[in-house]
Amino acid sequence: MNHKRIARLMREHGIQGAHRRRRRSLTWPDKKAKPAPDLIGRDDHAKIPGTKLADDITALPTGETFLYLACWLDLATREVVGYSMAEHHRVGLVVDALEMAAGRGRLQPGCIVHSDCGSEYTSSQLRDEIRTLGLLQSCGSCFDNAAVESFWALLKEEIGTRVWPDRATARAEVFDFIETFYNRRRLRKHKVFGYLTPAETRQRHHHDLAA
Repeated sequence: MNHKRIARLMREHGIQGAHRRRRRSLTWPDKKAKPAPDLIGRDDHAKIPGTKLADDITALPTGETFLYLACWLDLATREVVGYSMAEHHRVGLVVDALEMAAGRGRLQPGCIVHSDCGSEYTSSQLRDEIRTLGLLQSCGSCFDNAAVESFWALLKEEIGTRVWPDRATARAEVFDFIETFYNRRRLRKHKVFGYLTPAETRQRHHHDLAA
């Protein structure tokens, strides 16, 4: 069938396609704080897992209030290695997600953790945590964080829910998407290893390093 017939059938049956919406920034720069230098320079790829992460925050609308989600994405595998959800998007949300990533033992010493220059990322609390974990902080423009922006669009499009009835339902669906589907079952094309899930890509990297 051609696209015109598909469009006509969709109109007749009241079907509407899922469109990616324009994202509004949640993080605002703290004019008094000096952001960390940009250590990745728009290079959102890495050769070894646990050496370069990117983070951002998104808002999930519910019938109660927004549920905010922060994710640390490994740029070598595109695996979500740490995430956190809360009713707020203060710095604790980002710190909790980073602690999860470190707690899973998937970060290398001196790993670069990249974000925009929002107030959550220029706070002393996050900087102290990064220093304690032996990591390196990097800050750049919110328009340069393409890997995490792509993940947000994918999450919202593939879950398909526009407004969740409550925060508990949103939490459960996001957890299931990340842990059950995205990290372990969703295939993506890797330029070296071919079609693998993010978890399989990490395992293949570790196998090759061990060899």
